[in-house]
This record gives sequence, C-alpha cells and structure tokens, in this order.
Amino acid sequence: MPTPAMPVYLDWNATSPLDDAVFDAMLPWLGERFGNASTLHERGRRARAAVEAARQQVAMVVGAQPDEVVFTSGGSEANNLFIKGAAAMLPIGRLAVGATEHPCVLEPARQLRRAGWSVTEIAVDANGRIAAEAWADALAAKPALVSVMLANNETGVIQDVATLAAEARALFHSDAVQALGRLSLDFHALGLSALTLSAHKIGGPQGIGALVVDKRLELAPLIAGGGQERGLRSGTENVAAIVGFGMACERALSRQFLDVMRLAALRDELETRLLALGATVFGTGAERLPNTSFFAFAGIDGDTLAGRLDHAGFACGSGSACSSARPGPSHVLLAMGVAPELARGAVRVSMGRESGGDEIVAFVEALARIVGELKNLAAMAG
Repeated sequence: MPTPAMPVYLDWNATSPLDDAVFDAMLPWLGERFGNASTLHERGRRARAAVEAARQQVAMVVGAQPDEVVFTSGGSEANNLFIKGAAAMLPIGRLAVGATEHPCVLEPARQLRRAGWSVTEIAVDANGRIAAEAWADALAAKPALVSVMLANNETGVIQDVATLAAEARALFHSDAVQALGRLSLDFHALGLSALTLSAHKIGGPQGIGALVVDKRLELAPLIAGGGQERGLRSGTENVAAIVGFGMACERALSRQFLDVMRLAALRDELETRLLALGATVFGTGAERLPNTSFFAFAGIDGDTLAGRLDHAGFACGSGSACSSARPGPSHVLLAMGVAPELARGAVRVSMGRESGGDEIVAFVEALARIVGELKNLAAMAG
C-alpha cells in the first residue's frame, strides 16, 4: 500500500518526472560544456550545434522542418506568441477559439478583445467536441485566426483538427501539449499554421517548449532583443533545457506505440472500476487520449476528494494545474453542459510511462473507501 511519503503519481498531464536519458543528456550542459549559443568561439559553437541538433529532434517528432521550430519557455508562451504575434501583423478582425481551451489561449484571446478584436468562443457538445452548428456559425463570421486544442488537458478529448483546419480558411493554430508523445503528429498533414509543444509532459525538463510555425507566417515577437529564434524569441538560449527537450522527443517517438496501447488498457480498466463505484466519467463518447480519465461522484467536492487521495498516497489532479489558483468548477465541464454541482466534484487521473496495473487497483480501493467515508459524513451532516 502506498504511503504519503512515497505517493503513487497519477497526474502526468500536469507534469512528468525527468526521464533518466534526458537527465544524462542535459547534465554536461549544466557543467563543463557551458557556453552561450550566440557567441562565435568554440564553446559557443558547441552550444549552437547542440541547440540545432535538438531542434531537429523536436521537428522530427511532429513531422516538421527544423527551421519551423521556435523554442520558448513552455506551452503558455508558445500559445501567446501565436495569438498575439499573429494578431499584431493583421488588421483588427475576429479570433475564434474553442470554449474548452487552456487558459493560456483563452486569456490572450480576451486581451485581444479588449484591444478591439472580436472573439468567438466556439461551443462544444456534451462530449467536449467542437459542435457542428457552432463551428458553422464561427466560420460564417470569417475569423482571421483560429485556435483549437488538439487534445484537452482535463478530459483528454481529441478534436478533429485536420478537418477543422481545412475548413477554416484562416490562420489555424493548435495547442498539442497533451498530444505530444500520445498521438502521432504530422504538422503539415494536419494543415496547421502553428502548433504548440511542451517538454515536461513527455519526460523533459520544465521551462522549455516550442511553437512550430509555418515559415510563411509573420509573427510579431513577444520578447524583442538579441534576435534569437529567427527574431521571434530573443534571449540567451537555455541550452541544457533545449537538449533535454530534444532527447525527450526522441525517447517519446521511440516508445509511443507501446505506451499508447498499454495506457489505453489501464485507462479502460480504471474506468470500468470507476463506473462500478457510481462515478460519472466525462467525454466517453469521444475519442480521447489513452492515459486520461476525468470523473466525478455526485455530492462530493473534487478538491476534497483529491486532498483525501493525496493523504492516502495517491497524487492526482482536480483540473488544470496551470489554473488551480482559480477556484470553482471546471470551465471545460461547464462548456460541455455538465451541472456546476457535478463539475465541482471532478478529479483527473492521468497516467504515464511508470504507471502500472497494481497502482490502478490500489487507487480504486482507496477511492472506494474515501468516497464511502465522505458520503457518510455528508449523510450525518444532513
């Protein structure tokens, strides 16, 4: 049985542990191989070569060209770079974003609204997929920019981004942070203008990501200065983190097929047990990531349940880690038409390369006990 000192980690959509091979690849660049990749002496040239080798590794995992990869501090910066950077190069117009997007897409969209842009939040159906009628209405308004997440960070629901991009006739961006390493990605086959990635979801370091961007697309930089990253992201490159990102992509690509099959089987086992306990599992009518399950029990608060599970030795989430400072029900579930009372109970389990069947069995046993205790407390209070 796990203990609070050694919890079972079931929050891989929030972040993942650093892969051993990634750590080994990064370590020299944190020590004797230090160097500024923008300098011309030997140390700088070696650092530049390492950055460009990592750029090729990142490009390969998404079927892009290396010079289409712009390194950023993470997914949030990459999303902001596309939305604000593309808007700055266009006349004020209309932006359309999915209603279930991550806050780092929704918030810059709202900033553009305050700057005079019209913003459409595209409604989704009960399973979290872009609703056909809402999509038709969004297209009728002729947006200049569109951003729709490839795989949702809370529910794991996958959007048919290739079809949406083909129909949009606009600059089309997709946040693929959760899809990386879990779905096969081909930037050009998807028909996108830009794609957002992040290292720490796939065993890479925190604080490094990328915007994969069509070379024909002009963006205004968020950070101006030394002109690094094609002038789109000035600042001294974090060589060690970039090297780690490249290695993480290489590792993810090599094991993706086996990981997907194994995690899908674990998720299905988990959800069979959850349904037997009386849980509501969200998004089951749509294609989802193989590692993600978002569920709730009527009458039980999600934060309370996640806290009790943490105390019992199981680390899981109650929504988006990046928006945990904002209390209240999940905006994703509300957009799907879930009642606020049930949405407040949502807990997310997300699995990764170290997750196993024994952990799932132990988790469900602890969950059943805790749910029973909370229901008894509620009955006594009533």
